[in-house]
Amino acid sequence: MASTIPSIACLGVIGRNDNPLHVTIFPSYDAATNSLIPVRTSLQFSLILCGTLDIFALRPSGTASGAVASGAASSIGASDATGPLLLHALDDRLAVYGYETNTGVKLVAVVDMRGRRGGSVAGGGSGAGGAGAGSTASGSRGALGGSVVGLREAELKPVFKAMQSAYIRLLQNPFYDPDEHSPPSGHGGKKIVSKRFTDDMQQIGEAWMPGVANF
Repeated sequence: MASTIPSIACLGVIGRNDNPLHVTIFPSYDAATNSLIPVRTSLQFSLILCGTLDIFALRPSGTASGAVASGAASSIGASDATGPLLLHALDDRLAVYGYETNTGVKLVAVVDMRGRRGGSVAGGGSGAGGAGAGSTASGSRGALGGSVVGLREAELKPVFKAMQSAYIRLLQNPFYDPDEHSPPSGHGGKKIVSKRFTDDMQQIGEAWMPGVANF
C-alpha cells in the first residue's frame, strides 16, 4: 500500500456577513484506483464550510498588527494567539482549519490527511497531482480538544498567510468592491471571480504540504 501524506482538499473564503465568496476544490489520492479524485462533492464541501460558521462564532477574530489595506486584515504573525486553529475533525481523514481576520473574513482549509501519495511530484490544475513528500510533524491538539496525528496547526500558517495576501491584493484592485460581495443583509452578495485570485488559491492548494514555509 502506498504511503500517503496530508494535502489540501478544499480552500474557502467566507465573507464578513457569513456569505460564501470563493471555493477551490483539489483532488485527493485514491489508493483503490491509484488516481486523483475529489474526496467530497462540491455540495458536500459547501456544507462543510457552512458548518464552520458556528465554530468561528465561538472564538475571537484575528488580532491586528497593522492594517495593510483598506478593509483588509492584518498579517498573520508568528505571535498571533488567534492564528490558524483546528475547527473540526470530520473523521480520521478530513480536518477543517480556519482563521478569521480582524475584519470578519473567514479563511478555511480542509485538509485530507491521506490526500497525497508520498514521493509524488507537484502537478498543475485542479485535476493534477500533489507535491512531493515532506517531513511528518508530530501530532497536535486542536481548538476543540481533538487530536490529529501527524499535523500541527502551525503547519497551516503559511497557507492562511498566503490566502490573506491574495485577498489583500484583491482588495487593492480598484474595480473590486467589497460591499458588493458582502452586503449587510448577508444575501445576494457576489462571489469572487477574479482570475488572479483563483490562480493564487490554486497555486496555494497545489504547493502546500507539511513542512512548506513559503509559496
